[in-house]
Amino acid sequence: MSRLRAAVVGATGMAGQQFVQALSHHPNFEVVVMVTSRTVNTYQEALREGDGSSRWTQSTPVPEDMLEVPVLSSQEFKPDSVDVIFTAIESDLAKELEPWFAQTTPTFSTASAFRYFEDTPLLITGVNDDHAELVRKQQQERGWKGFVLAVPNCTVTGLAITLKPLHEQFGIQNVLMVSMQSISGAGRSPGVRSLDILDNIIPYIPNEEGKVRKELLKILGEYSGEGITPADINVNCICTRANVLDGHTESVFVGLKRQASLAEVREAIDSYNPFGSGTPLHSAPERMIHIFDDPFRPQPRLDRELGGGMTTSLGRLEEEPVLGGVKYVLVSHNTKMGAGKGAVLLAESMLARGLLNK
Repeated sequence: MSRLRAAVVGATGMAGQQFVQALSHHPNFEVVVMVTSRTVNTYQEALREGDGSSRWTQSTPVPEDMLEVPVLSSQEFKPDSVDVIFTAIESDLAKELEPWFAQTTPTFSTASAFRYFEDTPLLITGVNDDHAELVRKQQQERGWKGFVLAVPNCTVTGLAITLKPLHEQFGIQNVLMVSMQSISGAGRSPGVRSLDILDNIIPYIPNEEGKVRKELLKILGEYSGEGITPADINVNCICTRANVLDGHTESVFVGLKRQASLAEVREAIDSYNPFGSGTPLHSAPERMIHIFDDPFRPQPRLDRELGGGMTTSLGRLEEEPVLGGVKYVLVSHNTKMGAGKGAVLLAESMLARGLLNK
């Protein structure tokens, strides 16, 4: 089968670079053009700063198959020239460009611009795939041949993944969460100033807690042919920024609607594996959740790359008598499963479902 022609918009930013890595030698998608704020000949040139330094921030080199991909400005780019578009741009720009892209072409985004529309599902592959059909309503109501699908906020991704089997098996009444989020989640510009974060934890991330509450209820909600009814769960959280490069750590306290033993909870999490070794999805991990018995795990430095950065690590699984449920610590890779690579996985899933057509 021939690969679909893909464009990456915002390719030089941190999230865009994750798209570039995830799409390198991809069996389903071939990046044929990249879009940045200026036109240059190749992606290699686009990464070069005026002083000769490189904008590439990843720990591995730029994939060789991406170096010579042509680069256009958004003014020159023709969305209908490709089969699928991956965007990693700021939300204000996304509000302007993504509806234009979607008129002709399926668009997968890391921005928040489309997360909260009633005709737009908020999908995590393997968690709420049944919501995917809602894109047909989006296309019909907006008169688009394509669509826009935004991945959730990176902070809510690991949380929703670990809560899914508990919500399915026992029902969830209450959730409390404290995050210790990596600095890469803030992006490179303006990002987090080094003198603020060194030897420090910053106790507030603007707008983050509201996003977690709203998005979690949408992801775990019930889908009908008309839309999504948010889950009936009480959620509160405190989101903080920690001096960690990649990987969000979260302490989670869950009150269950139906009481269950710790063994039953562990069995529910262990048996929750929507992928497995036979999955046709190229970017999917072998296991969605990995449980550690070692009380000193998970740790972001040790565990963020598990499953190619797509597995959520979970540890300290214990009974929680105050809320009547369980508590645990999770680590989720915020720029892989929580951003670019998660969006590529979503595109793979939509292709497998027959929903990725113009």
